[in-house]
Amino acid sequence: MSNDTVDKLVIFLAKRDGIDKLVKTFQYVSKLTHWRLEASNPSAAARAKNCEVASGLSRKAFRTGRFLTGFNALRRNPGESLGFRVLSVLANSGEMVYFFFDHFLWLARVGVIDANLARRMSFVSAFGESFGYVFFIVADLIFLRRGLQREREIARLKKGKTTASDAEEHKPTTLNPENDKSSNAGSETETTTLKRKENETASLKEKEAEEAVGRIRADRVMRLMAVAANVADLIIGLADIEPNPFCNHAVTLGISGLVSAWAGWYRNWPT
Repeated sequence: MSNDTVDKLVIFLAKRDGIDKLVKTFQYVSKLTHWRLEASNPSAAARAKNCEVASGLSRKAFRTGRFLTGFNALRRNPGESLGFRVLSVLANSGEMVYFFFDHFLWLARVGVIDANLARRMSFVSAFGESFGYVFFIVADLIFLRRGLQREREIARLKKGKTTASDAEEHKPTTLNPENDKSSNAGSETETTTLKRKENETASLKEKEAEEAVGRIRADRVMRLMAVAANVADLIIGLADIEPNPFCNHAVTLGISGLVSAWAGWYRNWPT
């Protein structure tokens, strides 16, 4: 019996990333709600702001020890080539800095350590986040390019085989008039058997090619979602590193947060 929507939701929310994306949705919906109601309904806007702050602090608590994920990724899967190893080290190092200093930002904001450290911890954490995401984006774009090239190669090979098969089918058959009927019948039987085997082999290879294309396209969707999430989080990080009217606008931050959250929903949702 396959999992239904409720089963998948339970599995999704059992993951740390799953609950993080749900609370992140609450956080940035609350930010947009606060911006929308700030002038017309200050009381409701204040409640939305409280929800935003509480959601942000909750997410930081859920991320306790998360910096070990990047360390383990470097330890277990550093990359297939020198170039990818360098990208992996830079990307995961930035992410480790982000999650590690995020612990101190959380402690400062809840009052466990000096609250004056919050601004400094926020800057270091956001800088590590933005630094890492740049290299994650570069790596994903390289993999996307490779996938497109591989898909074109498969399509080209498939087209070449189809052309060769058509030419073979239309090739004229020459019969030796000196052969008797039994010889011709035996030859035709062998030819039919051979063609059937060739067709079965071609059909199997075509199925394998279609499955390969399917895997490439599925991977492409996941990587596009990762790029979208990383670009959105990069904008949020830049708002902390270098405040400016565009990145720090409530609508920019709200939309970026929701793009990141919903891309994460898609990537982590059970299939």
